[in-house]
Amino acid sequence: MTAEIRRAQIVGTGLIGGSIAMALKSLGWHVTGRDKVPENASRALSLGAIDIIGSDLAAEFTFVAVPAGSTEEEVRRALDETSGFVTDTGSVKASITSAISNPRFIPGHPMAGSEQDGVNGSDPQIFVGAVWVLTPSSGTEDNGLRELQALLGSIGSDVVTMGAERHDALVAIVSHVPHLTAAAMMCMADDRANDDSPLLRLAAGGFRDMTRIAAGNPRIWLDICQENRLAIISALDELSKRLGEMREIVAGDDVESLNALLSQARRARNNLPARYVRPQDLIEVRVSIPDKKGQIAKITMLAADCDVNVVDIEVTHSVEGSQGILVLVVSRTESQRFLTALAGLTYHATIRELA
Repeated sequence: MTAEIRRAQIVGTGLIGGSIAMALKSLGWHVTGRDKVPENASRALSLGAIDIIGSDLAAEFTFVAVPAGSTEEEVRRALDETSGFVTDTGSVKASITSAISNPRFIPGHPMAGSEQDGVNGSDPQIFVGAVWVLTPSSGTEDNGLRELQALLGSIGSDVVTMGAERHDALVAIVSHVPHLTAAAMMCMADDRANDDSPLLRLAAGGFRDMTRIAAGNPRIWLDICQENRLAIISALDELSKRLGEMREIVAGDDVESLNALLSQARRARNNLPARYVRPQDLIEVRVSIPDKKGQIAKITMLAADCDVNVVDIEVTHSVEGSQGILVLVVSRTESQRFLTALAGLTYHATIRELA
């Protein structure tokens, strides 16, 4: 018997939307796509990113990948037109999460991208190993959250679940301010090059690596800086303070303090988490959960709070009937920390070797 083909639709067939479409098609999904600019949708069709142009009212999932100013409108339209789950790809989550409380809406943010613009730069592999954050509300349907977490994991993403406000504060530090810093460095070099033309010819690997993200589409960042203004300002203030401290250390020829700062930075950079790829490094954590709404979101948010990477997730039914078993695949080295946190919230959890 032939398995039923799963269906998704993409709203906004640009770089991210096109990449999601290609990733889903590689898994055998039927993908419908549309874009406010007809030429963009036509190009996505010609590239094979989507199967058909238009709307799919039977879509299991709708991915809204449009500029921030259009996201709420398109999410509401998808919720009205379909009975499936809807997610978005915006970089700022608090505003959209508070604006739309529909249980079928699961706000998301794939932290992946490219210096390429539009669907021509789409690549289904850009999500492999990349973090994809989900920021469900207390009313989000557990089944939809679990299905989306599993789907995103199947295209290679490292799925992290957390609250919207916390997400916005953290991405200001690790995404938004780094982009603005790269832009400032690039503009400083460009301005100086007007007076000293060889400057940019001297730009070596370090400068190019640091400023690579400055080549991103400026229009996207205008929206981000407006929507996450307060968190970005706070992070910029902290960066300015730290640069001021660095200046004082250099100006005072304080070699010991400079060495301590550079050594801390080196250790932190070398210890950036990597995605787990070896099965022997992983273990199952099995958690008994009551038949109550919001349990999956609560536990996966706890994992993020504990800095535990959830590689895979599924739900099985217990023989008792009123209980379920949430199965999370995590790093073996992080499992005890997770078990302790779960016990602190009175969850009963056990570990099991991968089958």
